[in-house]
Amino acid sequence: MFDPFNDFEARGYLRNIEGEKNPDIVKRLEHDLFAANLSDAMVYLASKPFIEYVDFLYVHKILFGEFYPWAGQDRLQTTPNKAISKADTFFCHPKDSQRAVEQGLKLAQDGVTLKKSPGVVMGLFAYAHPFLDGNGRTMLVVHTVLCHRAGFSIHWARTGKSDYLSALGEEIETPDKGILDAYLKDFIAPPLDPAVWEVAIQAIRGLDGIASSDIIEGEFSDPAISQKYEQFDQRRGYEIK
Repeated sequence: MFDPFNDFEARGYLRNIEGEKNPDIVKRLEHDLFAANLSDAMVYLASKPFIEYVDFLYVHKILFGEFYPWAGQDRLQTTPNKAISKADTFFCHPKDSQRAVEQGLKLAQDGVTLKKSPGVVMGLFAYAHPFLDGNGRTMLVVHTVLCHRAGFSIHWARTGKSDYLSALGEEIETPDKGILDAYLKDFIAPPLDPAVWEVAIQAIRGLDGIASSDIIEGEFSDPAISQKYEQFDQRRGYEIK
């Protein structure tokens, strides 16, 4: 079980307010909260002419704040020294999460990049992995709004979960090489009426699921862990500006 706070037995999964430990119950509660709060998140984003990092954080708080006391706080606040990976793919250092999301938001709102390279933007959000849980749903909501503003949509319900996650993992490891863009191109569609966004998003397979497959590699203060992360980042060969 993913336990970055090292207090699962005492406080439940990620210190949720119920102290719940059963992963099936956690999954259901997360799903119910996401469904109940999605409309509020969409309304909030619609009120923002330019979406910024603080808005990205606040969407997470809207979606999951009734379950996780730390919702809306990034890893620099919650676990600043923890190195986290999934399937041998490192997520960025907590100190770089904000810059990675901000670069994705900047590219998505420059009027050019998102329509040409939606996968690059999603890859930056995914590499940032700012939250201990709820990253996928948060970045999907933000990405959906950004795509609409750029004049298109992605038919996420037609994507295959395993194929998408595989392409996303490759995008994190080798960014801006067109990997996720190539996967998503078959699912590009005309923009959706905002009135049906909620239905479209909730129809996506694989939205449920806690971060049980995330792994704590160790502490960045450990030279071996720090070196392992630096080697991964160098292999990526992508500068976050």
